[in-house]
Amino acid sequence: MTSSKDSQTPHLPATMKERVFQRFSSFIYDSVGIKMPLAKKTMLEARLHKRLKALNMDSFEEYSDFVFSHQGHESELIHLIDVVTTNKTDFFREPAHFDFLVKTALPRILSGRRDMLREPLRIWSAGCSSGEEPYTMAMVLSDFSEKHSDFKFSILASDISSRILETAKAAIYAEERTDTIPLSIKKKYLLRSKNPALSLVRISTPLRSLVSFRRINFMDDDFGIAEKMDIIFCRNVVIYFDKLTQQTLMRKFYRQLRPGGYLFIGHSETLSGLDVDFKPVASTIYRKDS
Repeated sequence: MTSSKDSQTPHLPATMKERVFQRFSSFIYDSVGIKMPLAKKTMLEARLHKRLKALNMDSFEEYSDFVFSHQGHESELIHLIDVVTTNKTDFFREPAHFDFLVKTALPRILSGRRDMLREPLRIWSAGCSSGEEPYTMAMVLSDFSEKHSDFKFSILASDISSRILETAKAAIYAEERTDTIPLSIKKKYLLRSKNPALSLVRISTPLRSLVSFRRINFMDDDFGIAEKMDIIFCRNVVIYFDKLTQQTLMRKFYRQLRPGGYLFIGHSETLSGLDVDFKPVASTIYRKDS
C-alpha cells in the first residue's frame, strides 16, 4: 500500500514575500546593474524554484537567509546571478554590424595603426552569452586575415554568468542554431558530430583557440583588462540597466578603447541622452575620436 507521504505531489514553495523580493532586487541591482521591479517577482520565483529544489529548501525566506550568509556568499551567489541573467544570442546576429566591421571599421583602424605587426587588433565581446558572437567575430576576422597577411587579432569574450561561459567554451551547438551562418563559412569552421542522430556541431579547434573567455562584472570599478581595445561589442545587454548605470558603463568602455576605436551596441539600444563622448558613425555604432 502506498503511504500518504509517498502519494503527495512535490512540495512547491509559497509565494515570495515582497520584503524577500526587495532584498534580492536590491542585491541584483547593486551587484550586476540589472533593474528588477516588483512586476518581475513572479519571474524570479519561477527561476528560483530549481535552486530551492537543488538545495532541498521549502521557502524563499530560507533560501534568502542562505544566500546572504557567509557560506551562501561563497557557494550560491554565483547561481543566483546565473538565474537572473538573460542569455539570448545567435550567430551573425545583426549582420550589418559585421559588414561595417569588415568594410569600414577595420580599414580605418589599420590605416591609422603603424604598430599592427607588433600589436594585434584587440576586440572584446562584452556580454558574450553562449559564445555565438565571439565565434562569429573569429570567423569574420579569420576570413579578413586571409586577404591581409600582416593582420593579426585577439578576441576576448566575457560574461557575468560562469555557467554560460562554460557553454561558450565547449562551443557545441544544435545544428539548427547555425542556420544563420553562410554555407561557405560553415564548411570552413564547423565540425559535425560523428553521430548524425545528435544533430550537433562544434566550432573547429583552430577557431576556438582564437577566443579567450573571462568572467567580468560590468559593475566592478576596473574590468581587469590591461590592454586597450580597438573594438567593443556590447549588444543587447544595457537594455536591462537604468540610465545612470548605462552611462557609467559607457564611460568605462570609452576609457577601455584606443583612440579611433569603435563601440557596437544592440539594435534596440541607444546612447542618446547619455553624457558620453562617443560619436555616432552609423546606426548603433559609435567611435572614440580621441
